[in-house]
Amino acid sequence: MCFLFCLKHLFIYLFQSVFFLFVISLCRNFSINIGHDAENIGMHFNPRFDASGDTNTIVFNSKSGGDWGEECREETSLLCFHINLSMESFYIKLPDGSMLDFPNRLGDIKYKYFSIGGDARIVGIKIK
Repeated sequence: MCFLFCLKHLFIYLFQSVFFLFVISLCRNFSINIGHDAENIGMHFNPRFDASGDTNTIVFNSKSGGDWGEECREETSLLCFHINLSMESFYIKLPDGSMLDFPNRLGDIKYKYFSIGGDARIVGIKIK
């Protein structure tokens, strides 16, 4: 998977909201990583529309010290979404109003590493 961009020292704090808007026509998958660095990722968010044997599935994971945790999977499709951080979880609000959550396994209140990869086209990102 190619990386579209990687930001370091862009802090995402507890209770902040990050809104994403993507164009996913002809997109097979993309990923968003939020963490401290490439070896310590609090949330790996990987929507797969037709990739790695998955269709319309979101794969969540985390990485600590370079070791991936156990994957969690949710079947869904999306075009835009919000990610919110709390002490316990990352909350993902989908366009239909439903919520997904993934545990904040690293348990931190701020993250400074942010990367997006894949073949989706980013239309907008807003951090509040």
